[in-house]
Amino acid sequence: MPSRGALYILVFLVSLLICARSRSRGLRQGALLVGCYAVYMTWGSWFLAVLAGSTLMNFLLGRWIRRSPTRFALAVGIALNIVVLGTFKYLPESAVSLPFSSLQAFAHLALPLGISFWTFQAMSYLFDLYREEELDPTLAEFAIYMAFFPVVISGPVCRLPDMLPQFRSDSRTQTDAIGRGLTRIATGVLMMQIARLLGQGILSGDGINSGFDRATTWGGTDVWCLAFGYGLQLFFDFAGYSHIAIGAAQALGFTVPENFDRPFTSTTPSVFWTRWHMSLSFWIRDYVFLPLAVLRREVWWRNLALVIAMVLFGAWHKATWLFVLWGAYHGVLLVAHRLIQSAQRKYNWNPGEGLWTPLSWAATMLAVNFGWIFFRANSWEQAQRMLIAAVSPGTYSTHSLSDTLYALVFAIAFGYAIILMLADTLHKQQSALSSNRWLWLPAVYIVVLLLVLGMTYTRGADAAQFMYRNF
Repeated sequence: MPSRGALYILVFLVSLLICARSRSRGLRQGALLVGCYAVYMTWGSWFLAVLAGSTLMNFLLGRWIRRSPTRFALAVGIALNIVVLGTFKYLPESAVSLPFSSLQAFAHLALPLGISFWTFQAMSYLFDLYREEELDPTLAEFAIYMAFFPVVISGPVCRLPDMLPQFRSDSRTQTDAIGRGLTRIATGVLMMQIARLLGQGILSGDGINSGFDRATTWGGTDVWCLAFGYGLQLFFDFAGYSHIAIGAAQALGFTVPENFDRPFTSTTPSVFWTRWHMSLSFWIRDYVFLPLAVLRREVWWRNLALVIAMVLFGAWHKATWLFVLWGAYHGVLLVAHRLIQSAQRKYNWNPGEGLWTPLSWAATMLAVNFGWIFFRANSWEQAQRMLIAAVSPGTYSTHSLSDTLYALVFAIAFGYAIILMLADTLHKQQSALSSNRWLWLPAVYIVVLLLVLGMTYTRGADAAQFMYRNF
């Protein structure tokens, strides 16, 4: 059997050939479905059985809700999806500490990859049907939606109203779309290599991972270096994987949601959450926060709904107190920002731009990166020690991390800042290239070859190397 990475590339290239040459909807959908299931089955036939079972269950639930869009039907559908998600994602960890021996067998259940993502896609379909959106997918179309191989492992979280017209299109993939998609894939592979460098360090065992895993006393500067470094590591890893997923879909002629939009330029917590993990953030907004917020008109309730939504956001990653606290922490940040905005309107205070903008940006980055301690710490005790070190002035006189790691984090942060400042120029150059594609068209085929070799070597298409697969 070929390796997962090699099979992914094979399925991608075959799908690319069919989407670029064929106008037959049946052939395109059939090839996509077979390819999607082939890629997912490399992780185990049991995983594929769970995905296929969830697909059939939600397809039938959708038919029920479409005929009778009642709260009861929606509640049953959402409850069944939560049971499936909880059984495979949350029960195994909880079963270890349960006193009932019959339930401890659940501790050995393997987590189907991407279950959090494709379960949320299924629930959004049920929500949209309840809101009486006109959705009538065939079973094959819905199966492709649930198992679409570029995004099935770790998103972006898609929605059927956006994907269904694309699955039904008979348009061939355009050459410029293939070129843009391959460029994004190559960018994603590079970003994931940067994330791996941050995690492992220049010297073996001298990176962010070992900095968190070692049992030692951290100085204040160590904590901030690890927090900022982990934020960069997670960004380059997850944004890189998202680039690969979005680029693969784009090369096949499909548009899937963006996941990141320069989150480290955010000047408020609210802006940050419109730029970080956007597909999931908007899902939580549309299907959790807004339905809760409209239940009552009071300001305090809307603020509470915001905290509840962010707590669920944290628990989505993993049902541990650290992730719940991380979600609650960001909920409090968002509420605090709302209160500040309310006070500004009440007292007609407009600080303008000038010095206020960089100060607001600095405060946002400090607050956001401080929260990564909850997200990454191996235990509550470790998080406590790191939090205490970060707020204790006396700890800043010493540090235990190597100077190499400090230099690496600074160099990558500085380099990324330079790239952001040059982004407008690069965008103009990209526009010029697209208007003169005869100049770069021969290079597309060279990029395909290099991409195959590079992704095979780095295993960039293998989700085993991806941090977010744990969620």
